[in-house]
Amino acid sequence: MSEYKKQPEPMAGGYVEEGVVLEKQTTPTHTPRGSLFQRAFDSFKPAVPGTAGSMTVHTADGEDTEKGVPRGPGAGMNPPTYEEAHLKRRLKGRHLQMIAIGGSIGTGLFVGSGSALANGGPAALLIDFSLIGLMLFCTVHALGELAVLFPIPGSFSIYSSRFLDPAWGFSMGWNYAMQWLVVLPLELTAAAITLEFWKGSANVNVAVWITIFLILIIVINLFGVRGYGEAEFVFSAIKVVAVIGFIILGVVLNCGGGPRGGYIGGRYWRDPGAFSNGFKGVCSVFVTAAFSFAGTELVGLAAAETENPRKTLPRAVKQVFWRITLFYIISLLLVGMLVPYTNENLLGASGANASPFVIAITNAGINGLDSVMNVVIMISVLSVGNSSVYGSSRTLAALADNGLAPKIFSYVDREGRPLAGVLVSLILGCLAYINCSASGTVVFNWLVALSGLSNFFTWGSICAAHIMFRRAWKVQGYTVDQIPFRAALGTWGSWLGLIMNILCLIAQFYVALFPIGGSPDAESFFMSYLAFPIIIVTYLGWKIYKRPAFMTPRTIDLVTGRRDMDLDAIRREEELVNMNRSKLKRAYYWCC
Repeated sequence: MSEYKKQPEPMAGGYVEEGVVLEKQTTPTHTPRGSLFQRAFDSFKPAVPGTAGSMTVHTADGEDTEKGVPRGPGAGMNPPTYEEAHLKRRLKGRHLQMIAIGGSIGTGLFVGSGSALANGGPAALLIDFSLIGLMLFCTVHALGELAVLFPIPGSFSIYSSRFLDPAWGFSMGWNYAMQWLVVLPLELTAAAITLEFWKGSANVNVAVWITIFLILIIVINLFGVRGYGEAEFVFSAIKVVAVIGFIILGVVLNCGGGPRGGYIGGRYWRDPGAFSNGFKGVCSVFVTAAFSFAGTELVGLAAAETENPRKTLPRAVKQVFWRITLFYIISLLLVGMLVPYTNENLLGASGANASPFVIAITNAGINGLDSVMNVVIMISVLSVGNSSVYGSSRTLAALADNGLAPKIFSYVDREGRPLAGVLVSLILGCLAYINCSASGTVVFNWLVALSGLSNFFTWGSICAAHIMFRRAWKVQGYTVDQIPFRAALGTWGSWLGLIMNILCLIAQFYVALFPIGGSPDAESFFMSYLAFPIIIVTYLGWKIYKRPAFMTPRTIDLVTGRRDMDLDAIRREEELVNMNRSKLKRAYYWCC
């Protein structure tokens, strides 16, 4: 059988995208597709090499290749491209943009903000979420710069190995995977508790609801990355509409336009006050804020499965600013003006009853709208649960591809599903059932504690990797103009993000050691700070076992796996497109 190869052609981004191998067939070109059951069964078989598409990348010896990236020296760990990992590039621009805008909005914002308001007060809520938002803005821009240039499976967990230290990458990869593995049972439980808002569902065993939601997430993940993308597009659209609607409603209610009337203004900032529990209250809100923003970095993880990351990823990164400003800062400012931090539901209720969004609507006397908001909360919880399967399975697959996890996790089927990782995530989702027993809550709280600080370490590592990348880029003779997408604040933003992550860890240590309303207690401390010693142990263990060298600006491999782009052609095309846009459109695309 002879082969005819179609050369890769430049696409609208100015870079080489997919190459297709055409074979001269000695058998009929059209083969029976088989029954639906047979096709479904075959989809679970191992991926066929070469079916994921290919892209031109650089290799360590300076040559270009269209298939796997050979291992080069100096990287400490050179990850495979998406072709080697057999992942499918089926996420479109609209999927990535919706994931960036509302993908991880869930219980952290809608429910967790209630306890944050009670512990810190409206001023602490606004200050802490604004600071974490600034930190995330810097972090996601740094991640976007790296992901556009190196769109590799595993993304930031692999960047830690490549630009910092392979042992640190091992620790961060497992830390991130563990975070998402624990999130799924947590979100399943939260979804079941959310239903208790309606009196009729309170008579149904919580295990029934957990089972229904788990089956729903299983069905979504059977459709692979496209199923994840479409589900998140719908879920995020609902959340975006709901938050925008709440903002409009909040302004009306604050100005006295609700059924009960009466101008509210800043009344609750004066009585009971702007702060609750003083400086300690401010420190305590940081962790809730970080939990609320968790998942923002998923846009970087999804870059390896996006059709055109060079174009879609920068837009998704820019839209994170609007997500932070519009959905978090403005909505929480209104929450702090509509709900006093002494509200009894904030302090003693659970599920949706503790949501300040629902409380604000209930206090206004609007019948039925609180149920609508509760439905949105339930959808948000399922959305984050769906994202947890995606995040954990892709991270485990990337770790396995690089020898940092059991090889079974690198199994990817013909639909681009990392089956082993997906199965482990779904099996661990069954841990939600332990909440059905009397002692289940205690066990579950300790499981959550395993990943309590994961976000800070992940985001700090992204910033540190970007700083080292830029240093290596300069030392090895490259210029900033050769980077296709640059972080808005450059390395200054990464330094700011790294320092802020460290300060948040210190603040959490202070609150864990001296909890609000209590005295120092070993159990409460480790429940808040358990992730820290685990990360240190995994790092030192791998460092002693493998003895990998620290990365330096001269030893970092900036060649292997880098996407080949014609930057001059890209810029010429962008200038031509901008010439045909109005000033208003130019301003819009500059922002998002």
